[in-house]
Amino acid sequence: MKGVLLVNLGSPESPTPKDVKPYLDEFLMDKYVIDVPYLLRALLVRGIILRKRPEESAHAYEKIWWDEGSPLVVLSERMQKKIQPLVDVPVSLAMRYGSMTIEKGLQELHEKGVTEVLLFPLYPQYAMASTLTILVKAEEIRKKKFPQMTFTDVPAFYNKPDYIKNLADSIQRNLVGFDYDHLLFSYHGIPERHIRKTDVTKSHCKIDGSCCNTPSPAHDFCYRHQCYETTRQVVKLLGLPADKYSLTFQSRLAGDKWLEPYTDIEINKIPAKGIKNLAVVTPAFVSDCLETLEEIAMRAKEDFQENGGEEFLAIPCLNDDDEWCVTVSNWIKDWAK
Repeated sequence: MKGVLLVNLGSPESPTPKDVKPYLDEFLMDKYVIDVPYLLRALLVRGIILRKRPEESAHAYEKIWWDEGSPLVVLSERMQKKIQPLVDVPVSLAMRYGSMTIEKGLQELHEKGVTEVLLFPLYPQYAMASTLTILVKAEEIRKKKFPQMTFTDVPAFYNKPDYIKNLADSIQRNLVGFDYDHLLFSYHGIPERHIRKTDVTKSHCKIDGSCCNTPSPAHDFCYRHQCYETTRQVVKLLGLPADKYSLTFQSRLAGDKWLEPYTDIEINKIPAKGIKNLAVVTPAFVSDCLETLEEIAMRAKEDFQENGGEEFLAIPCLNDDDEWCVTVSNWIKDWAK
């Protein structure tokens, strides 16, 4: 019997330092997120970051927390509940970090008699700190707990035509009535070394301004290329001129060279270019979360307006959009045939 496991990032149990700390510990101690030797990672995370970050992050989570719980979890659950009636196979939901574990999701499918699992990371673009860590963790659990199961992995869907159309349609709907001067595509940042580590050719990815536009097998696993390609295809579908949009990367950690340009720095510069009305879309996420609701819709808006900007629109993620849920259900049905 076939079944599907949707997997998103995860969330702390509550917006309190007590619950945020173990969540951050699990997340940041992941060797695919902070990819340095264990002892150095433990020193950085447990000796430095976790001394102040839980309280700071808890305050940020508190600002976006819903009555029903974490927005990311609530929106992912709504998506799962909309997809389930559209398909003939069981669809479960799990998170890479936190209490809604991948093991629990697989157990739920196992109890329904599922032996063939479509493992579906809810990330449009491939990255070792998002997609890869899900695939590795799921395989570890499968070998230990569910050896009778087989997995089919959903590859990055950054350039699938129906996803691109869903994203473009969502942007267009949200821009109705908003007289924007510029559309900013803000993607989650990653360290540049992650790009080189996931380069299957070991030589193509130079992050030099041209490699992302030069065809290569490396692009199947190149986060940077996939971000630019998602943007290119959406822009083409929307018919945007080159001066009407730009692309940046957000959420970096200090101490490393991360993908540029940086969202926060560019947001501060944009008003000086005569851009007074700014719309921002975050296509690295399919569900709104801390990085979209607090970092962009609150902090980036404040920075933009403090630097002379006027109107700011944070475009929601696809979340449980009906068209998007139909798209995912169609992909599931194609696999389940």
